[in-house]
Amino acid sequence: MSIKIVYFASLRETMGRASDSINLANLDQTTLSVQDAWTQVTGLDEISTDVLIAVNQEYTSADMLLKEGDEVAFFPPVTGG
Repeated sequence: MSIKIVYFASLRETMGRASDSINLANLDQTTLSVQDAWTQVTGLDEISTDVLIAVNQEYTSADMLLKEGDEVAFFPPVTGG
C-alpha cells in the first residue's frame, strides 16, 4: 500500500521537502489513518489544529483511514485580504 504525502506553502519549507511516500507493507499495521501518516513522516504525535488536511483533494479529519493510492495534503490555513 503506497500513500503519497504532499506539503504546501510554509509546511513545505518547514519539512524541507515537497512530498513523502509511505508504504504500508513496510509497517507493522494493517490500517493507516491520516494521523498515523503524519506521525510516520514528521515524528510528531499530534497534527497542529492550524494544519489543514485534504485526502484526494477533499478536506477531511485526522482520523480518516487511508487506502492504496490516496494522496494526503497538509497545508497551513489560507488567509487573504
